[in-house]
Amino acid sequence: MKLAHSRLTRRYSAALITGASSGIGAAFAEQIAADTKLLITGRDSEILRVTAERLGGEGREVEWVAADLTTAAGRDTVVERAEAMGVDLFIANAGMGTLGPFLENDPSREAAALELNVVAPVLMTRALLPGMLSRVKESSRRGPQGRAGLVILSSSLAYLPVPYLATYAASKAFDLVFAESLAEELRGEPIDVLALCPGPTRTAFGRRAGFSRASLPGAAAAETVAREALMALGRRQVLVTGRAEQAALSPVMIARQVLSGALGRAMRRVIARQERA
Repeated sequence: MKLAHSRLTRRYSAALITGASSGIGAAFAEQIAADTKLLITGRDSEILRVTAERLGGEGREVEWVAADLTTAAGRDTVVERAEAMGVDLFIANAGMGTLGPFLENDPSREAAALELNVVAPVLMTRALLPGMLSRVKESSRRGPQGRAGLVILSSSLAYLPVPYLATYAASKAFDLVFAESLAEELRGEPIDVLALCPGPTRTAFGRRAGFSRASLPGAAAAETVAREALMALGRRQVLVTGRAEQAALSPVMIARQVLSGALGRAMRRVIARQERA
């Protein structure tokens, strides 16, 4: 089911979605307003091609690029295409993890998880943000409220130590802190930042990570998670999906936001003093 586009808080000219071959990334591609150009990326070129043809069937501009974001070459290729399209919405969705004892997991797979979950969002965000902000500032056509958007996929597991998913949970904790820090640091700039922390979701992640069941009982549909995220972008800085997860983590989320604001104000004073010195 597609989102009622009129309920979106923002409208965007062009969006980059990583990990768009399946799961939440694919759901984002389906849910974003039809007048937004799309650049979708992932590793499965055939799925990307079919998706692009379907979404672009009514004249919409949809481009795709197969790329391995665990490599510098893959990241650079996607950034170059995104800059050429003039994206003002970046959804850093791609991620991976491995279930199992840390000492028994394949070190190369653990390293790949860190490249995809941590290095890719940081370096791609750093590469894309200047252009995104510049385009929004220079053109009043970038949505009715003239703002860019950044969604970074974290996880409800980011709030917890998770044995047998140690690297994945730690990487998602990084993503959460990175997004929260950017949201505060970029306060006053024409961009909305959202850390998306899904609870259990029906995607292929569980199977790929090594779970015997693809998803937990009561897991949400990927379309629901994407829809809630697009609604939250511009209204809040962190979104945890799932009723149980929201109830359990709400006090922590509120405390983190208050602390982030206080730290942001303190750090801005420090930076201001350094600039005057």
